[in-house]
Amino acid sequence: MRLFLAGILLAVLTALPARAAELIRVESPYSVAKTTDRLAAAVEAAGAKVFARVPHSKGAASIGTEIPDNMLLIFGDPKMGTPVIDAAPTAGLDLPLRVVIFDDGGQTVMVYRDPASLSTDHGLPADHPTIAAMTGALAKLTAKAAE
Repeated sequence: MRLFLAGILLAVLTALPARAAELIRVESPYSVAKTTDRLAAAVEAAGAKVFARVPHSKGAASIGTEIPDNMLLIFGDPKMGTPVIDAAPTAGLDLPLRVVIFDDGGQTVMVYRDPASLSTDHGLPADHPTIAAMTGALAKLTAKAAE
């Protein structure tokens, strides 16, 4: 019986993800709109492209619900993302990069997933050079938006 239970436990544990993606939080002294604009400008100044702005607050308003200001910025650089998607096609679920900017009780924050999760979630080598570049770029871009 113990062997049976140990087998079930092992099956359950191996079915769980290796780790949940860490969420990185960066506070901004600006409003959600201004922080989004500053982040978009930093992205474009770095030579990347803003693909979309998703206004979650406006979506909520369209169904008669009010939520605090919340904007998702989707952006990337095909020179960085394409090699990752080529190596692991499922990485297209997580690329282009995303940062959500929202009002958290009067404090504007930017939150994004640690790009290291691309390695864990999509079977890329942990030392993949593009992952390190994405990690540095997100840190620099969000810091620039908040300065």
